Amino acid sequence: MSKAPESYPFEALQLEPSSCAKRVGYNWPSADRRLAATTKSGRNPLAAKGQRREALEKLTEEAARELSTAFPGPLVLPGDGLAQDPKSPPQSFRSWLNEGLRKNRKPNKTRRTLYVATVPEITSSVSFMKGWLQPNAGEGGKTPASTTLNSPPSEDIVKYTAAFYHGMPVKPFPHRLQFVPWKEPKKAGKAGSDTNYVGLLAGNNCTRIRARSCPDGTFKRQLNLEDLLDAAIEMLPADAYSLILLFDHDMYEDEEDDFCCGRAYGGNRVAVVSTARYHPALDDYAAIDLEHMWPTSHCKSYVDDICAAEGLQPNLETNPRTTSNPGPLRSAVEVVKRLVEPSTPEDKRGLWFSRLARTVVHELGHCLGLDHCVYYACVMQSTSCMAEDVRQPPYLCPVCLSKVSHAIACELQGRDEAGKEKYVIERYKSLEQFCDSWKQVGLFAGYGAWLRGRISQLE
Repeated sequence: MSKAPESYPFEALQLEPSSCAKRVGYNWPSADRRLAATTKSGRNPLAAKGQRREALEKLTEEAARELSTAFPGPLVLPGDGLAQDPKSPPQSFRSWLNEGLRKNRKPNKTRRTLYVATVPEITSSVSFMKGWLQPNAGEGGKTPASTTLNSPPSEDIVKYTAAFYHGMPVKPFPHRLQFVPWKEPKKAGKAGSDTNYVGLLAGNNCTRIRARSCPDGTFKRQLNLEDLLDAAIEMLPADAYSLILLFDHDMYEDEEDDFCCGRAYGGNRVAVVSTARYHPALDDYAAIDLEHMWPTSHCKSYVDDICAAEGLQPNLETNPRTTSNPGPLRSAVEVVKRLVEPSTPEDKRGLWFSRLARTVVHELGHCLGLDHCVYYACVMQSTSCMAEDVRQPPYLCPVCLSKVSHAIACELQGRDEAGKEKYVIERYKSLEQFCDSWKQVGLFAGYGAWLRGRISQLE
């Protein structure tokens, strides 16, 4: 953003986990294990019979250094998902490939379409639900003026998802969902409970959805995502690989949960995502730093300052790896630096859409059997809060890309390994074309530059 060069000159990029990682017990997989995690065999692809160990180590470090210009390590800042769960088990390509549940998850010619359901219509009989949509994070409890923004249209989500999962058909769900009244028997509810119910109608099928007051007061009420996922299971089309439902209402998972932006039942191949917490009107409330969303979240000075605020000193042995070869990440940073901070309603709607788009493809990744990523900064990383969410990248790391490209290019399209490599380039170019059409939005401008840099490296 335009203010960034004044406060952070971006003289170096953080390509390794921050100093917080060591304190919390996160051990970044070695370069050897990161490379091995992309292969069917589970072995380093640079290893050769009769090769000296020193020679392999040198080749591995050189390859890892080159990859780091596009795929840095996860930041692991204080409070981040990996800082809270540093022992989260890794899922390599080999372990994903041999996962027993994948027998029922493989895309095929009769089950290959990704469906996106637009936000449900609020029928007149439940018009009170419209009041649940307004965020309330202004001073003195007043709703900020920018809340008048309309949520991102599902048509744009369909287009981005089609580029991200290039090669899989992506279509709008054929039925318009509706919120309708739901009458619950009086004896079914607990005395004194804050929970009430609405119905989610899809065709002739209606599912009961629990609603409760929002614990932090950001919205009036929230919908239970487990009920929404159950509804998605019931409406999954026969030709669907996956179905994702979009909602403008805030969601929660259980009574201990404040809110949840998205969730997938991977084994059932369904997911739900809420637009609510991504609303730009909530940025101050969520402590989002607009100057340091991805890719500028990898500014080393910024990372060091966050760690210093927690009493952590930078890793002196860590080399920030500045280089004359800009690499995809630095190219992305340079492009985003030239953009101005979102100010118009159109700008903010683009910002809102970019956040939603990243979460949609993340949840659909779970439907393809991908676990949360611990190898690199990656769109499949876990996240603990909105501030971390916007710091994470839109791309798949090499490990997660190996899984998605195998599922689509090999299992769905029947390509061999050479065809899989060709598919990766095709996918990148499809995403580049999409990003160019949204280059006024920081995430997509940066991603487009990143894609051009990565394509150049591969070609």
